Order: sequence, then C-alpha cells, then structure tokens
Amino acid sequence: MNAPQEHDIARQHLIDPEICIRCNTCEEMCPVDAITHDSRNYVVKFDVCNWCNACIGPCPTGAIDSIRNVLRAQPFSVEEQLTWDVLPDTRELDSMPVSAAPSPAGSETPAEVQQITDVATAGHGGPALAPWSASHPYVNLYSAKNPVSATVTGNFRLTAEDASSDIHHIVLDFGATPFPVLEGQSIGIIPPGLDENGKPHLLRMYSVASPRDGERPHYNNLSLTVKRVVEDHEGQPARGVASNYVCDLAKGDKVQVTGPYGSTYLMPNHPGASIMMICTGTGSAPMRAMTERRRRRMDMKEGGDLMLFFGARSPGELPYFGPLQKLPEDFIDINFAFSRVPGEPKQYVQDLIRKRSDKVFQMLKDDNTYIYICGLKGMETGVLEAFRDICRAHGADWETLRGDMLRKARFHIETY
Repeated sequence: MNAPQEHDIARQHLIDPEICIRCNTCEEMCPVDAITHDSRNYVVKFDVCNWCNACIGPCPTGAIDSIRNVLRAQPFSVEEQLTWDVLPDTRELDSMPVSAAPSPAGSETPAEVQQITDVATAGHGGPALAPWSASHPYVNLYSAKNPVSATVTGNFRLTAEDASSDIHHIVLDFGATPFPVLEGQSIGIIPPGLDENGKPHLLRMYSVASPRDGERPHYNNLSLTVKRVVEDHEGQPARGVASNYVCDLAKGDKVQVTGPYGSTYLMPNHPGASIMMICTGTGSAPMRAMTERRRRRMDMKEGGDLMLFFGARSPGELPYFGPLQKLPEDFIDINFAFSRVPGEPKQYVQDLIRKRSDKVFQMLKDDNTYIYICGLKGMETGVLEAFRDICRAHGADWETLRGDMLRKARFHIETY
C-alpha cells in the first residue's frame, strides 16, 4: 500500500474518553450540532464539525481539545468513537502534513466563525476566562486510569429527615497525597463495580464545597454537597449510581477520586472584589466554598460585598440553612426563596432578584463585582430574564452589559 499523499490527510476533532467527565458542556456549546453522545461516550461528527472552537474553552477537563490526523476518505466514524475507552494511536499519520483543503463543513469565513463562536458562548456564560486576580488552579492531576484514594471522614445529612431531597455533606481526606483545590473547582468520583455493559462505571463530577485550606483548616481534606438521585429528568423512578454510592458512604470508606477540574469558575482574590451568588440546591457547593473562604478571613477585610440568592422548596430542603442564618448581616446579604411553603406564595430566586433590583443593578454595573450562578438548568433562564428586566428598568441594555461582563470575566454560569 502506498503511503498517503499530502492531499489525503485531514485533521479530525476528537474527544478523549479517558478524561471526559460527560458533563454535556461541549454538546450544549456546539452551534452546529456536531457533537453527540450515547450512555458512555461523547463524540464529534467529522462531516459536521467546522472548527469554530466554541466547545474548547468551556470544557472543564480539556478532553474536547483532542486532534488526530486521519485519511480524509476514512475518518473515524461516530460508531467507532462510541466504542472507545482511549484515543486511537495515529502516530504514523500525525507526522504527515495536512492538506490545505478545508475541513468538512468548514466553508465559513473567519468572520462567520467568530459570529458562531460569539453566539454559542453568549448563551452559556461566555468565554472561559477566570477573574484576573484568581489564584492559579491545578487541574487534571489524577485521571480515571490514575485516581487518588481518599478516606471518608464525615457524612452528614443536610436536609430535614422529612424533606423530599436527601442532600449530604461529604468530607474526604487525602492523607499525604497532594490534592490542591480552589473555590469553584470540582472533583470526579468513580463508583466501584461495572455497568450493564460490563465496563467500569464512569466518573461523576461534584463541586467542592470547602475553601482552599480544607474543610478543616490546614488539613488535606475537602467537602462535597451531594443529592441522592431517586428519579430521572422526567420524574420517573431511578437510582443514581454515583449519588447513592456517595450518600451511603460511611466513615473510613475509601473513595477513588479524579481531578481537580475547572480553571475559570474561580473566585477573585483582590480586596475590592464583590461577589453575587445565585444558586439552588446542591448548586450551593461553590457558594459555600467562597463564603467560607471570606468568613475565615473576615479580620483581613478581604473583598467587598457578598450577596446571596438561594432557592429551595422550603427551609428544610435548603442545604446549610442553619449555618447561613448565623452569618452576620454586615458580612453577607442573604435572600432566601422558598417555592413550597404552605400558606405562602411561591418565590423563586429570580423573584427576589427583581425585588432587590437597585442593589442588583449597582453590582452588575460595578467592574469589581463578579457574578456566579450554579444549580439546575431551569433556573438559568429565569435569572437572565430578571437581569434583562432590571437593566431595561434602569435604562441599560442587558446584552451589551453581559458582553462587557464576559470580556472582563465577571459573569460565570455552571448549571446542569
């Protein structure tokens, strides 16, 4: 067989299954539907991808940023990619020059590609930028093939015993193994055993709920906020493999952990920074980490205002409700929204955002304020509409303001 000629070689955009955490961010971000998935892998369609790179920045692990040379007439099919546990070895082709011919579906001009990228990033939170003063994060230190073992040192139920949501506060200790994390980062947990196809379970990602110096200060540990999954997205009975495994962990159990993940959803460190936090349920994890970081450094006068909008069905369903009530009012401005309290009207976070419109608008306009949204995907639309209404009422344009905030890394969304 003759060696491939220059015009036979093309680049193919692939997703590394070893470090992909199946968070669906890439598929949501792709403006041309070039990414798809099954129950195990996320893959890229060779004949659809136009290399706009809208998926690259938001990927929390870098799995999406994988490229291989292939024979233009024989790219890896979607069916092949769905069977992979590791990326294929293409070293022979990777050493060969790529044809100057455009990639499939790659006929867009640079301006059109930029427009596609702008539209895609604007819908999800924008370019992947961290606040300028955020500490440098360590990422991908441990993979599914090389996880670190952590010991469970605590497992506490956060919600009331009669609450419909069973949410736990899990503390993991890493002993002498380095595992540095920052507020806003996540880790992966690998449930033991095999799935229905006889393969190891995929890892599941959880946001860290403790500050950088540990759940217990100066200890090599961290905490998570985990909700037991008992129904699927359509409300049908289901048992979440990872969430039930984690919620059932006992003190002394060993857990296989990967990560850390995330290099953009980070808190600012400069003294003038104010933070607005908007969350529901377990989306409170990164907010607890940021709040606790500030609380431990109150004497240092580090940072400006803290404002929190926190939604749940009722006080008994709200994680950390008791500890939050004990925080001084001059330390944090807390706004609770409860949607299922008997005898009271339903309130959601966007309702309270509108009630605090003057303060909210002031913070949106302030270059030293950073916005963090975390929680269920359904919350995102209501919050953005509230921001749009508030800006309109104050004579400002929300889309213009949001674009400015994205460029300055002041606006961060992490919904699921």
